Amino acid sequence: MIEGHCHCRAVHITVPVRPETLGDCNCSLCSRLGSLWGYYAAEEVTISDPQNKLVGYVQGDRTLTMHHCSTCGCTTHWSPIGRSSRMGVNMRMFDRSVWEDIPHRLIDGATW
Repeated sequence: MIEGHCHCRAVHITVPVRPETLGDCNCSLCSRLGSLWGYYAAEEVTISDPQNKLVGYVQGDRTLTMHHCSTCGCTTHWSPIGRSSRMGVNMRMFDRSVWEDIPHRLIDGATW
């Protein structure tokens, strides 16, 4: 298991393994966040938020909710709205040594 956290450590994320690739999305939201997404089945990820600091933001096309810490502002993950069971975890919440050598792939969300 690999554990990461937001800057203030109020929100912790645990994933079972490193992803094989990281998604670098260029949509209007992700490009502003600077996130690098690791994708997991929702049941594989544990989010610990004992102080209830997570806040959700539903973006324009209403397909997912972005979650961020209300104290430090770090975007920790996104969860789907609807039938999908896949979620995205912002791998920048983990030590750089966990993700820096994982290949990045461009996700062209800007033209979807």
